[in-house]
Amino acid sequence: MISSSSKNILFISYDGMTDPLGQSQVLPYLQGLSQYGYKIFLLSCEKEAVFAKNKPVIDKLVADAGIEWFPINYSKNPPVFSTLYDIIQLRKTAKKIHKQYGLDMVHTRPGVPALVGLWMKRKFGIKFLNDIREFYADSRVEGNMWKLSNPLYKIVYNFFKRKETEAVAVNDGVVCLTYAAEKIIKQWPEFKKNTSLEVIPCSADLELFNAATIDKAAQAALKQELCIAPSDFIITYLGSIGGWYLTDEMLDFCKVLSDKIPAAKFLFISPHRHDEIIAAAEKHSLPAEKIITKKAARKEVPLLLSLSNFSIFFIKPCYSKQSSSPTKHGEIMAMGIPLITNSGVGDVQTIVEQYHSGIVINEFTKEAYEAAAAKIAAGNNWNIAEIRKGAEEFYSLQSAIEKYNRIYGNILQQ
Repeated sequence: MISSSSKNILFISYDGMTDPLGQSQVLPYLQGLSQYGYKIFLLSCEKEAVFAKNKPVIDKLVADAGIEWFPINYSKNPPVFSTLYDIIQLRKTAKKIHKQYGLDMVHTRPGVPALVGLWMKRKFGIKFLNDIREFYADSRVEGNMWKLSNPLYKIVYNFFKRKETEAVAVNDGVVCLTYAAEKIIKQWPEFKKNTSLEVIPCSADLELFNAATIDKAAQAALKQELCIAPSDFIITYLGSIGGWYLTDEMLDFCKVLSDKIPAAKFLFISPHRHDEIIAAAEKHSLPAEKIITKKAARKEVPLLLSLSNFSIFFIKPCYSKQSSSPTKHGEIMAMGIPLITNSGVGDVQTIVEQYHSGIVINEFTKEAYEAAAAKIAAGNNWNIAEIRKGAEEFYSLQSAIEKYNRIYGNILQQ
């Protein structure tokens, strides 16, 4: 295999490193790959609201790993035209980095970064790793971000679909998050059978998300703060609501479970829209005292999750979600918490069944909810250690880094 020490890699992300996603699903991989000897150049789009506040933290992280970071401003408005501007800025910066350092490979996330990676592959002949972490264009439509009834968004959708096809045809390697996505990608006519492909699920920070490290005194204080009694049965939801996350369906289920288990309360660990959560709960006949909302920094999430008897997420089961590996799934499993979820999303059902780590609902009906609620009320003993072991096997960061190193080597020796 080619020595990694002489290889310069440009990683392009439209997510900012000062955003939670960048800190959980970009930097840990790049830090690990730097230890294999690759010289990493990181180009990301940063949101003004959090950039100034979080920049010093990211500066230290990248400096310690020997990563050269090139943050540029993320443009939000006007829609579509701001994205075109961002593409231009990314291309200009990527070209400048290549001119100065001489890049061997560009590694991009889907959507806007992949456009830049495709451009660099064609213009400069640089190796191109196409990290298909979602079926981008379809996810924007199915997540109601691009409404095809709008002629402008229809043009945008068709453009990205065409570019996604081109990227798969000319890339030097592919990464996807799920085995479900792997099957789909291999059926695409533009996919070449000899292309290197790795399935690398979203990794969980198994040190941070570890029930064994939870401070019992802090946990007791948190219960008091949130008015959680010893007899309460806590169901947590982690993350933002809306989009692909089916808030109404989850609250329908919560109502059924509340009727079955009167001590049930529902803790939403969400960054915003708390008023909407409470209003939606009331619409589903869940009284306000049953709903707890809490905003938390990433380092505070494990303590909040530790209050769980179960955790829940329902995701829209659609084509694009076959490519989805919910980060929260690995984090919930790492805490040893059983999950209530639905089928039709990536590899989630397979993982839950393989590791006996929860209950999968196959349809959003009252009958299905009642059957699941009955299982929960029956008090089945869930094996926390087995659930945690599943996270260690499936969502290990070290395993992900090793797979990235393997595909880097395969591409660079071509």
